[in-house]
Amino acid sequence: MNPQALVIDDEPDILELLTMTLSGMSIDCVTAETLAQAEQAMKQHKFDLCLTDMRLPDGNGLDFVKSLQQHHPELPVAVITAHGNIDIAVQALKLGAFDFVSKPVKLRVLRDLVTTAMKLSPATTATKERRSRDRLLGETDVIKSLRGKISKLARSQAPVYISGESGTGKELVARLIHELGARGDKPFIAVNCGAIPTELVESEFFGHKKGSFTGAIADKEGLFQAAHGGTLFLDEVADLPLMMQVKLLRAIQEKAVRPVGGQEELNVDVRILSATHKNLAACVTSGTFREDLFYRLNVIELLVPPLRDRQADIPLLAEYILQQIAEKNGVVNPTFTPAALAELKRYSFPGNVRELENILERALTWVEGDMISEDDLMLPEVEIKALHVIETQLNSNLSADNDLESQLEEQERQLITQALEATRWNKTAAAKKLGITFRALRYKLKKLNVE
Repeated sequence: MNPQALVIDDEPDILELLTMTLSGMSIDCVTAETLAQAEQAMKQHKFDLCLTDMRLPDGNGLDFVKSLQQHHPELPVAVITAHGNIDIAVQALKLGAFDFVSKPVKLRVLRDLVTTAMKLSPATTATKERRSRDRLLGETDVIKSLRGKISKLARSQAPVYISGESGTGKELVARLIHELGARGDKPFIAVNCGAIPTELVESEFFGHKKGSFTGAIADKEGLFQAAHGGTLFLDEVADLPLMMQVKLLRAIQEKAVRPVGGQEELNVDVRILSATHKNLAACVTSGTFREDLFYRLNVIELLVPPLRDRQADIPLLAEYILQQIAEKNGVVNPTFTPAALAELKRYSFPGNVRELENILERALTWVEGDMISEDDLMLPEVEIKALHVIETQLNSNLSADNDLESQLEEQERQLITQALEATRWNKTAAAKKLGITFRALRYKLKKLNVE
């Protein structure tokens, strides 16, 4: 049997165009001109796809999208919006719509959308989700919640802005969203926007024609073309120059790019995921990032938690990472002493999972025997001292004569002074060593009168 689609629109011409296009793709259509007819059709049939207009005689398409998400979350629903009405489309995506198409409907865009939606088989998605647990390890509530959000976002084509500190695994999260979704069999192209020289950024993204500038000795495919049908992950997107931000916005909205030196636009079908460790909203306020691009990329924000917020996962992560490093280096996989695991769980990991990887790689280099001790970990001294201060001195030295707040301030003052002395009073380096932001350090210096 052919797949079935529910098509909702009160304009006969649009309805005919949509049904003819879907029929040509071997998809049977049930049509409705009102929300009441659509709700009746949902009771009588089981659908594989739904296309709905936003403005209908008896209601708003957004309400129908919301209803489908509540009662039929497995059904991909795409919305049809008036030309240029991106705000409505963004609202629909936030409510759970799979994707959107603007009027006048471009048949190429419609066919790409439908082809992608048809790949969202519930059985296939469940298999992929089981595999994802082996990639994003952890059993804490925050990591379980993150895996759930990733699974939900994988069923959408909405742009996702992945926020979080450096080293938390934002690219891994982006890859999982791609692999769990309908584009999983297509390319995943990751690019660090801050690593591309300003004069080459347009060529890197859109490609160029031979002879278009000095050194262009042959035609070159851009990142958008390389990611066609798949996902383009823009890491450190806040580092894009303003000139490129304008062109990127147009490419995303028009789903087309023009190579440098080219005369014709090339159609591209990509899903955009982006990330940065910077505060993108603050970049908009300061004028270094365009507000319109911010709202186009930040349709849905996904926060990746720092490692210190999931400390119970550290032993599981450490054992897995250590096993991977040992296999890569062809050595016997050692184990941790209980004291070493306890030390890892106490450490705050300002560099997150990436820092954990570096610490374990260093420990594997220095370890003698088959057990990694706390000395092999070589954790930063200031951090370790801070932990022991909190655990021991406050418990043993706190007396009735000294209140808790003054004790804490004195310990803070000592730790900050030690960090500053260790970095020769470089405040930026001291903040990093303490695992806090520069702004937080500056606030504490003023509060504690440390100068």
